[in-house]
Amino acid sequence: MRLLAPTPAPALDLVDIHGQPIMTSSRGRLTLLSFFRDAACPFCNFRIYELTNQHAQLAARGLDIVAVFSASQAQVLRFAGHRPRPFQLAADPTSSAHEIYGIERSLWRKLKAIVTRVPTLLKGLRLVGLAGLDTSNLMPADFLIDEHGRIVEAYYGSDAGDRIPLQRVEQFLARKTRRAA
Repeated sequence: MRLLAPTPAPALDLVDIHGQPIMTSSRGRLTLLSFFRDAACPFCNFRIYELTNQHAQLAARGLDIVAVFSASQAQVLRFAGHRPRPFQLAADPTSSAHEIYGIERSLWRKLKAIVTRVPTLLKGLRLVGLAGLDTSNLMPADFLIDEHGRIVEAYYGSDAGDRIPLQRVEQFLARKTRRAA
């Protein structure tokens, strides 16, 4: 079942790929909690690339990023974590965290992304190679969580490559900055 704003963000019983606990409801911090498909997902790895490039700007405005993959720690380390990332990456091999947040599965929406997002698919395949062709039907989702641990926006992808636009993340940060001023 999908989560809706404004509800408290469910706590996650996960550690990142370096053994540090995942904190999604830290008081005083804004969080982008992103649920990813398989560690070899080309769409997911391209988004990790985008978040890595935007991280300094987003972090300077008070945003923490947490990326949770439905994969083993070894798989996350092999693909998304093979380079140092400035934010937390977590493995959720049983997809229990994905289930808590109501992450969906759909073969149709996976195929839709493959057909309609060819440029992104190709960019992602350059990052992960042919392993990116063997992925599950899990869909992505992103959650913007405020400094009180409440979900401000829940964004469930309409297909396997659909993520919350970074412009919406920027708007979330701008609203929080204006309120603090």
